[in-house]
Amino acid sequence: MDETPLADAVLNPWFTVLGITFGALVVMLVAKRLILGRLLRLTDRSRYQFDSLFISALPWPLTFLILLFSLILLKTLSVHYELALPYLATYSGIAEYILVIAAVVVFVDRLCAGAITQYSEHSEALRSSRTILKGVSRGIIWGLGLLVLLGTLGISITPIIASLGITSLAVALALQPTLENFFSGVQLVMDKPIRVGDFIELDSGEQGFVEKIGWRSTWIRMLPNNMVIMPNSALSQSKIINYYYPQKELSVPVEVGVHYDSDLDHVERVALEVAREVLRTHEWGVPEYNTFVLFHTFDNSSINFTVMLRAKEYFNRFWVKSAFMKLLHKRFAEEGITIPYPIRAINLDQEQVREAFESRNSEEKRQPPRGPESIRTDEAS
Repeated sequence: MDETPLADAVLNPWFTVLGITFGALVVMLVAKRLILGRLLRLTDRSRYQFDSLFISALPWPLTFLILLFSLILLKTLSVHYELALPYLATYSGIAEYILVIAAVVVFVDRLCAGAITQYSEHSEALRSSRTILKGVSRGIIWGLGLLVLLGTLGISITPIIASLGITSLAVALALQPTLENFFSGVQLVMDKPIRVGDFIELDSGEQGFVEKIGWRSTWIRMLPNNMVIMPNSALSQSKIINYYYPQKELSVPVEVGVHYDSDLDHVERVALEVAREVLRTHEWGVPEYNTFVLFHTFDNSSINFTVMLRAKEYFNRFWVKSAFMKLLHKRFAEEGITIPYPIRAINLDQEQVREAFESRNSEEKRQPPRGPESIRTDEAS
């Protein structure tokens, strides 16, 4: 008695249509996952880049196409089994258009984003502008996809475009500071005064590494590991020192002073030996740099000269200079070269200072001591 309802349920057209549709959907999703995984492993071993980008952009578009095929299968089976599905017949065409356009838009969007990400690893310009380029390309692609979808659905897009023009003017006036920062960011990306990873100094005195150039602001990580968030409009109009442009290497001048009795040729020879040894042995020195010494000042207590070193980066110059100063101090002590203390001599004979002082002391000695009565007389007067 229980077999008849079960048999009727199994042979029910609704059960058959939904079962076949759901089974086909699951099979296609599993097949998509297996096939794409296999293709990704194959393209990773390829020397070409476009095939990897193409396969990486396929998962979501294929999902939309699988949903589209499942919808078509459901509609076909419902017609075959003569099932009344008024809503499916009415809205299936719209759903098919939406799925097709969504698949195309998502595929193009993921392909462009992947291309920007991959090629930015080999280009300084793209690395600095990756965030902005992704945002601009995504806005253009989705905007065009929405207009195509509206046109496909029979909605006139001419009034929408006209309204967008008027709305854009109002939005531009309302968002003038934001748009100014945005276009200043585009200017920084195109002109490339700074790049992501550069060590820069602002005209306000802050120093740090450029962490990110965004839509509205540029993030600068300072040496204490905190962030300076600078609006792009202010940054594009300020004076910037880029210590990584045109190259990271930079000169490191070191000021030294020696005694007036020193043999300057010997001093120069020892300083050059120490400088060359530091540049050759230190991990952040530039060994091929032709260092030199320049004497430039007869100071109050010393003859001053400059030793020019070279460091691989701005941040490394402190360690190179420190290593040179320690080794130079040791070599000067071994060679008998004196680095003098500041000396100040007071000439008491000049302008008869000593005579005036001695005459005053002699007058004070010749005057008799004053008694209590003379002091009371002075107070009374």
